[in-house]
Amino acid sequence: MGLPTVPQQSERGTVIVLAFSVAPSGTGCEDGPVHDAVAAAANVVRDSGSPNTTSSLFAETEGARDEGVGMVKRATEAVEPFSSRISLVSKVDVRPGCGGEPVAKVERFEHKIEVRRG
Repeated sequence: MGLPTVPQQSERGTVIVLAFSVAPSGTGCEDGPVHDAVAAAANVVRDSGSPNTTSSLFAETEGARDEGVGMVKRATEAVEPFSSRISLVSKVDVRPGCGGEPVAKVERFEHKIEVRRG
């Protein structure tokens, strides 16, 4: 299971792999739960129509650069009602000539592990 393959170029521009995490810096609650805010951000990603995965730390997607940057902005805005401060961490991989990288990168990595194990 993984993300569907996305061509490296589209009518919408250069395709990128984007991983990001957005969360409130403080919720005003004693135990500091952030799941409601993170769920609001995750909904933005899932509703985008772009292929995506969500882990305990990051949302990962592949798509047009401008759409990806816009998605991060909308996800950050979705968290704003939960806190006066927001933490945002992101990593973007721009690789001309490559598409389907979220799946391909993991496959290459897993292959290298198997080779090293012999």
